Amino acid sequence: MPTVLRILGLRVSIRTNDHGPPHVHVVGGGKEAKFHLNCPQGPTALWENFGFRRAELNEIKSELDKALQLLCGEWSKIHGDF
Repeated sequence: MPTVLRILGLRVSIRTNDHGPPHVHVVGGGKEAKFHLNCPQGPTALWENFGFRRAELNEIKSELDKALQLLCGEWSKIHGDF
């Protein structure tokens, strides 16, 4: 599971054996969330949450939205077009 970005002390990764639609896994502190990327225009959207508080999710989403082009590019490198 390649780490494609680090935000707020968390790892953002795209699993190489994963499926569409384009999404990322955000992991850290014993918590995990998945966000749809909605490539290429965004915005990101929470898909699943395992342990993050709402305020943390809002911060994560904001950071992911800022890095959307990078994340969509990484998804495309790993999985092809979206």
